[in-house]
Parts: sequence; C-alpha cells; structure tokens
Amino acid sequence: MAPLPERRWHNWSGSVACRPQQIAQPTSIEGLVQIIRACSKDNQHVRVVGSGHSFTPLVQTDDVLLSLHHMRGIEEIDTERGTVTVLAGTPLKMLGEVLHTHGLAQENLGGIDAQTIAGAISTGTHGTGRRSGTLSAQVAGLTLVTASGEVLECSEDHNRDLFKAAQVSLGTLGVIVRVKLRVVPAKRLHFRSQRERFGSCLTNFEHYNQENSHFEIFWFPHTSWVQVKFLNETNLPVSKRSIRGDFNKVVLENGMYWLLSECCRLLPPLSRTVSALSTMAIMPVNEVNYSQRAYVAPRVVRVQAMEYAIPIEDAQAALREIEACIRQHRFQVHCPLGCRFVRADDIWLSPAYQRDSAYIAVHMYRGMAYQSYFQHIEEILQHYQGRPHWGKMHTLDAARLATLYPHWHDFRRIRAALDPQGLFLNDYLRQLLDADGPVPPGPAHSEREAITGRDAG
Repeated sequence: MAPLPERRWHNWSGSVACRPQQIAQPTSIEGLVQIIRACSKDNQHVRVVGSGHSFTPLVQTDDVLLSLHHMRGIEEIDTERGTVTVLAGTPLKMLGEVLHTHGLAQENLGGIDAQTIAGAISTGTHGTGRRSGTLSAQVAGLTLVTASGEVLECSEDHNRDLFKAAQVSLGTLGVIVRVKLRVVPAKRLHFRSQRERFGSCLTNFEHYNQENSHFEIFWFPHTSWVQVKFLNETNLPVSKRSIRGDFNKVVLENGMYWLLSECCRLLPPLSRTVSALSTMAIMPVNEVNYSQRAYVAPRVVRVQAMEYAIPIEDAQAALREIEACIRQHRFQVHCPLGCRFVRADDIWLSPAYQRDSAYIAVHMYRGMAYQSYFQHIEEILQHYQGRPHWGKMHTLDAARLATLYPHWHDFRRIRAALDPQGLFLNDYLRQLLDADGPVPPGPAHSEREAITGRDAG
C-alpha cells in the first residue's frame, strides 16, 4: 500500500512529537509483512503507534510510523476455552462493546479505554484490584511479525520465553498483529465513590483492599481529603442515567476542572486553593453499570503523568512520605495523586513481576512545570524499589532497570536475536535497552533457534 503523506505526529499529552517520513496503515497481515520487509531493505526504522496515550517517546521516529488503525475487530470467539482472538489495532472501547454483545467481558480494565489492545499490553496498562492482573496478564497468545517479515506465534505452551517477553515488550520484538485474550462472562459492577479523610483511608487500606474487587484512591495535594472508589460485581439492574451523575462526570470532573486547571497554569500559586475546592466537588456516587463502562471515567483534561509500582505492603508508608514531601516543598500542584492495586504476575518486564503491587501515579496539568515535583516523588518511590509504568515518565536508565527486573538481560537477548539490526528501535529505546553494554551471554544454543523452533541458519 502507498504510505500516507508526510505529517507531524504528537501524543495525547503533547509531551512527544515527531515528523515521520511516512505513516503507513496496512489493512492486512500480508500487507504489513511487505511494509516491514521494505523498511528492512531500505534500512528504515519502524515504530508502531496506537492511540498515543503514552507519555514517553516510545513511538517517536523520523522514519516510518506504523498504524494498525485498519486492523481491528474480533476474528474468533472460543466459548469453550473462554478466549477471543482480536486484531491488534482494536481500541479497548470497541472491544468491550463487541464482547458485550456476545455476553463476554475483559476481566479488568483501566480508567481509559481509548488505547488499542496491542498498545495497552505492550506498555503494561492496568486497572485496579488486588486479585486482578494487568491487561497483559489476560493474554493467552500473541502473533508477531518480526524484523525479517516472519510471522511468529507464541503462548504459554509454544515459544514460552518469547511469550513472556512479548506480553510487555514496548513494541521492540516485532509488530503484534493478533492477540488471544482470556475473557469472562459479561458482568455488572456496583460503583461507589465517596470523600474520606486521608488518614482514615490509610487506616482502612487493607480492609478496603480485601473486601472489594476493585479499590482505588485519589488524594488531593495540600488537603486531608481523598476520593475513594469501589467496584464490585452485582446482580442489581443497570442504573438509569441521571442528570446529577452526568453533570458530575462531564461538567464538574472535566469542564469545570479544566477551567480551574487553566487558572493554575496562569497563576500557579492558586494550586492549593483549587485542590481544596476540588475536594468540595466530590459527590457520593452509587450506581450500577456493565463492567466495560463502569471501569472507565471520562478524561479530557490533559496532564503529564508519572507512575511507579511498589510492593503493596509499602503503599501506606510511601503515601505518607509523599504527603510530607509535598508539604515540605510546597509544590504548586492541584492534580490528585492516584493509587491502584495489581496482582503479581510472571511477565518479564511487567512492573508487577513476582510481587503484588501498589501503583502510585502523580499528575501535573499540561503546561505547568512538573520536573522538580516528579523528581522528588520518583526518589521516594525508588526508595521502595519502584518500577516505572512503561508508558509514563521516568528517568531510570538501563543499568538501574537491570537491577529491578530479574529477566532484563533475557529480554535483551531475545530482542537482539529477533531484531539484530534494531529495526524496531528509536533513540529512546536504544538508550533504554542497549546502553547497558553488550548483551550478556545466554545459553549455548542459538537464541533464535530456540525462539522459532528451527535452525537459525
């Protein structure tokens, strides 16, 4: 297919922009293979873009930006095994609604459903719930197109090392074109939200986590208030839409919040006042909806974000330390700090690898200075062996990441075997993955032979 004309691309928050030579939009796996082979022949680097919701330069490129916009939809539903096979460019919102028509749902989702399924799993996107894993943990199998144009399948039972690496891969092992997901029967969730004192919430932390399927908090800096949210499965009927509920979600949480955020951007010392005003707008919510809608909240106010996963048992101490840090340095920030919870997994580059985790996220309204604030909070979270969310800002280098991820060098070996010329790397990823020196030696046999199941020669 002919590439689209040259254009400028930027991500959702505006933190990353580039002007690729080409933006290619294949309509089939065969067409994508042709594009990859042509790029390899012409020595052009390729990055795959989803919806642009990452805050880091993961897809920034001056060469070829590859969009799977035309490769979306469900290919197969296996009700006996409880799986669906979906094309990689499918947005989560579309996937949720289509699954619903078949009486199915994803086990868990985050608060935003604009991401594509491949982009969400490649960056380790997650929701909340101590007994729920990341979206990547829902994956039962993957199909990738490698730098050579080869189509590889992997799962727990086939090419397992490749599968463990590909479940969270930052798009560096190849182009994910097809995802097999484990799904659950469609369900309704009872959503409750309320305002609570910060100290009381921390006291009830463990109880809230144990008694609710999904629990998260949002603390408003410079105040003693948090918003707590709970989601639990229910047989109650879906609530009727209410004017009050729509007003709260659309006008207060987005329109009015945007206006107040603009005031903070123009006059940062207003941040403390705006944060306090925001807590007064927290209205009790008690409603029931289908899961794919209950998980998601409208988010139109654009921010910059940093998020780290720390051991769940350290969450209360870390939050108290962050509160003291903000009070001491008087950071001009009004955006709430979020805390969500994720079950441990065995995915090599998952921030929740082998430990139940609390994900602590800080935000700054777009256009306001965030560097010093993020730096101080990052230092606190690093003290607790924090691992960064791959789609959000952080300053860790390859040497530090290697100490946080036991399979860091195993991942690097597989990446180097599948893409020795770095077709799927950009400057940011090259620094992140390859600045730690040569890949340490692996097994004596050919890494590529182990991945593909045949002779690499």
